[in-house]
Amino acid sequence: MFKTLLLAAASLAALSASMPAHAEDLKEFRIGILGGENEADRLRSFQCMTDKLPEVLGVEKVSLFPAADYDGVIQGLLGGTLDYAELGASGYAKIYLENKDAVEPILTTVQTDGSKGYHSVMVARADSDIKTLADMKGKKLGFADPDSTSGYLIPSVTLPADIGAPVDQFFASTGFGGGHEQLVLEVLKGTFDAGTTWASGVGDFKDGYTSGNLRKMVDKGVLKMDDLVELWQSPLIPNGPIVVRTSMDADMKTKFKDFMVALPESDPACFSAIQGGDYKGYTEVNPSFYDAIIAARKAQIGS
Repeated sequence: MFKTLLLAAASLAALSASMPAHAEDLKEFRIGILGGENEADRLRSFQCMTDKLPEVLGVEKVSLFPAADYDGVIQGLLGGTLDYAELGASGYAKIYLENKDAVEPILTTVQTDGSKGYHSVMVARADSDIKTLADMKGKKLGFADPDSTSGYLIPSVTLPADIGAPVDQFFASTGFGGGHEQLVLEVLKGTFDAGTTWASGVGDFKDGYTSGNLRKMVDKGVLKMDDLVELWQSPLIPNGPIVVRTSMDADMKTKFKDFMVALPESDPACFSAIQGGDYKGYTEVNPSFYDAIIAARKAQIGS
């Protein structure tokens, strides 16, 4: 099954040229999955959606398209070849600035403490001599992905105030790790002295917090939190949106939204799998919830 889905991922670019953006009688519901985590794990996490949604939406099949990076999903949404995806706030801002009518943000997650945000965190190896943000002066910093909110946009915007200098002057060099999971693995390997990833900031660092990339890696058994130390945490970032293709039939949008809102209680395991940790549930959002991130992304483009 995973082999079939992996082949489907390879055809994502071809879909943009061959499939209509405004299908009135949708037979296939297409889910875009962001890069940044092992592909087989991403497919496994969303398998419950392929099992449940055909009956809910009245479609013949649900297909998963795990892109190699964030931009693969962004371009699929802009091209109308994907129907639903879960984005970071910066990824949504990129779409909004290019075509504000391409997708609609309908829901976002609520943390276990009731907040609707998360944090960028900078981590380093616990066995290194780097224990504080100041210790990173003249060191190598890794970012997750150019379109990641926590893995790049927010650190690039907020770090200068905390380090007292532009990023490119304080650190010896910066680079990208190829997604959140891979970035942390590269920090552990020593490719970067520290890296930025995402976490709820709720609960304890020693557990990988309640949700986020660190927690997902711990739950999968590929990370021991004793191997890391936290150097920095950003201000609260708005949780990324669940978006749907704007041109989708209104009845299907309603069915999908109702299904997602009920998911935390109807299938807690599926909800936890696709979100990557513990959350309270979903809440409705609209574009205005992301105004600050859209402004930050626009400012960065202009800089």
